[in-house]
Amino acid sequence: MPKATNRPPSDFIIRPDPSDTRLSTAVTGVDHEGKAVDLRVVSERPLTLFLNSQEIVTMMTIGDHPDLLAVGYLLNQGMLRPDDVITGIDHDDDLEVVIVRTERQTDYEEKMKKKVRTSGCAQGTVFGDMMDAFEDVDLAADARLKTSWLYALTHEINTVPSLYLTAGAIHGCVLCRQDRALVYMEDVGRHNAVDKIAGWMMMNRETAADKIFYTTGRLTSEMVIKTVLMGIPILVSRSGFTAWGVELARQAGLTLIGRARGKRFVALSGAERIEFDLDPDKIPDEDRKHRRKGSESSPVVEAAK
Repeated sequence: MPKATNRPPSDFIIRPDPSDTRLSTAVTGVDHEGKAVDLRVVSERPLTLFLNSQEIVTMMTIGDHPDLLAVGYLLNQGMLRPDDVITGIDHDDDLEVVIVRTERQTDYEEKMKKKVRTSGCAQGTVFGDMMDAFEDVDLAADARLKTSWLYALTHEINTVPSLYLTAGAIHGCVLCRQDRALVYMEDVGRHNAVDKIAGWMMMNRETAADKIFYTTGRLTSEMVIKTVLMGIPILVSRSGFTAWGVELARQAGLTLIGRARGKRFVALSGAERIEFDLDPDKIPDEDRKHRRKGSESSPVVEAAK
């Protein structure tokens, strides 16, 4: 059995910074007993995105990584191509504006006409012609997901210090390779967190075929479409599925895993990529009162002792 267990925590390239006071706000109130309470709540602010000289959209976001959010949004909406040359990204925090400038003259006018509102929270959108690109994607058939990797990843992601643990009311998405979490993004809308990772991948020319994508949100059609268009063959969530999300995953050959908590998970598409290399009976169930809260030792590490 591979020892994908007794290892140090991932050296995140990007990880949440719950100490960043710009991302949450201290407020006071009263609880159910009328007692005063102090807590932090997630901040959200508008960010207006321009592509060259055209205003595209105003998004509500926590405000970190505006450059990656802008690039990822444009890429996932089909307004940027993976091979586009970005000549500059200008962000004005006071004006709450980000401008992406490209070498190629873009065709955003036609794209804007095809914009369709989707089920995602906040400003999630998808363009009708994205399905044309979706059908042309050929995901890596030789990609693999070992269950030991999955157990290690879900534990680490759910226990690493994050804005969720500080203030809640936020979604997280993580780009992973094998049992290593690489880039962890959070935002008020799950699609924003996805777009930040897509932007990071484009700006760093990161390959997708060997990656695993983890999200805290539902496995909807939008999540499946974006993951497939990014070229990532495996999508994992601790949440549930929608029927169209499952249908699209099967159509694209995407490995779709939901309800990943503790030692439990359900795969509704692409199960042939999964290698069951760790006995789930050796992994403790996730304690309800500690879900996505810190613990002193990983269940995978404990199973290996």
